[in-house]
Amino acid sequence: MKQTQDEFVSARQAAWAELDALLAKKRVLHKLPPASISRAASLYREICSDLMRARGAGYSADVVDVLDSLAARACAAMYSAPPYRLGALWELVASGFPAAVRRNARFVALATVLFVLPGVLGFVGASRSRGFAVQVMSESMVSQMEKSYSELGRGREDGGDAMMASFYVYNNVGIAFRCFATGILFGLGSIFFLVYNGLVIGVVAGAVSAAGHGRNLFTFIAGHGAFELTAIVLSGAAGIAMGYALVDTGPQTRWASLRAKSGDLFRMIVGAALMLLVAAFIEGFWSPSSVLPQLKWGVAGTLYLLVLCYLFFAGRSPDGGRRT
Repeated sequence: MKQTQDEFVSARQAAWAELDALLAKKRVLHKLPPASISRAASLYREICSDLMRARGAGYSADVVDVLDSLAARACAAMYSAPPYRLGALWELVASGFPAAVRRNARFVALATVLFVLPGVLGFVGASRSRGFAVQVMSESMVSQMEKSYSELGRGREDGGDAMMASFYVYNNVGIAFRCFATGILFGLGSIFFLVYNGLVIGVVAGAVSAAGHGRNLFTFIAGHGAFELTAIVLSGAAGIAMGYALVDTGPQTRWASLRAKSGDLFRMIVGAALMLLVAAFIEGFWSPSSVLPQLKWGVAGTLYLLVLCYLFFAGRSPDGGRRT
């Protein structure tokens, strides 16, 4: 016997109200307990069936509209992408990024060695022999660097700081991206770019110092170096970690091994990108300013200390453990 509209509404109204209440709790269902998510999925299937019955039976537009709206809300809550949340970015900065760095400490240590040792070699070689410098960089590039750093510390013309900050974002992110992305070549690409960039930076520092402008150079890079150089090392470390996940897969496939590591890789590379944005702002507006060198060095020391403390301690639970 065919149900009347009133009988249909009376029999099914409790289920509709239950689903409506579940949807009212959260915009997206993944925040609910597992049992509630399962119940919402079951009710969603029932609502879809009720909607088809109501249309087939020719019930009034009011009933059909209510069911249509409820089904659409449930579908959106179950299948739409989670909304962008500023809180997620804060969670990454406050705990996710530094915790991921600590979990990959061995790769960070290796990346630091691969970056710093070539830098020391480049500095010593270029400061003792200009011929060494031009073997790594062209003669014109070495001369340009010597000239550029001989004129620092006087500030820039109006509008120049913002333009250079934009350039530094582009340049630094490009370096970090290469250090990370080439890690897909079983880590070899990341190793190459860490060694290469460390060597080039060391050669520039050595050549400029040999030309008598080392004080200008180190005063210039002191402030933003805490963020920029650290971010390059962390990007390379993430690339090496990616390569290692492809080599040492355990019982998993290479793809599954890489997926298992993807969370930490994402946190590290996004965190490094944020550090590079900070570095670009400092490099664009603070580093070339005419502020006294002593003040720049004091600020630089404070920034290095803050970055190290952040990476070592941020995101730890009060009992000394690590948050995930």
